[in-house]
Amino acid sequence: MATQQSAILFGATGLIGGHLLQELLNSPAYAAVTIVVRRDTGVRHAKLSQLFADHQSLDNIREQLRGDHIFCCVGTTKKKTPDLDEYYRIDHDYPVAAAQYTKDNGASAFLLVSAVGANPASSNFYLRMKGETERDIIRLGFEQTHVFRPSLLTGDRREKRGMESLGSAIFKVINPLLINGLSKYKAIPAAWVSKALCRVAITGEQGVHTYHWADIKKRI
Repeated sequence: MATQQSAILFGATGLIGGHLLQELLNSPAYAAVTIVVRRDTGVRHAKLSQLFADHQSLDNIREQLRGDHIFCCVGTTKKKTPDLDEYYRIDHDYPVAAAQYTKDNGASAFLLVSAVGANPASSNFYLRMKGETERDIIRLGFEQTHVFRPSLLTGDRREKRGMESLGSAIFKVINPLLINGLSKYKAIPAAWVSKALCRVAITGEQGVHTYHWADIKKRI
């Protein structure tokens, strides 16, 4: 039997993170799953433990951040966080700190949920921030770095986002038209992304890898 791994998940209460938590708990590949959350999620499982922190207090638990595979699904929105400096601290500084601390503690793999179009040279604040986050995590030199770049996510959120609901309806019409190089812009179920994250980590392919819609679909 293959050696079981341990996982740490940041962003377990989000759309992808909620699906991913169940994937990790159900996977025989993982003996232990730790989630880093701001408050008790109410989820109970023999494999599961919780650490309490956010982007402002992560340093307080840095020595406890010990796991083999690190999954980061952290992200806010401009509506929730209109202050762009705070937005950057949550979507860039927090994932990069999580990567640095876990790398220092011996983690071998870091799996990041980013966004389609991420580019550190972009003139768009959001895409530049996502690109800088990717760049700074890749520079840390994990044995495995897997970057997922989904477009619009579909699925049931705890919080309703009106524009996303409208976008989902539009994408139902245009998704079939997005072929070849445009396929990466297709809306994608959050459940697909979570399944692919788990499977890619278990496969254990070394190096830096980036996944768009077609790459994710192949791994569900």
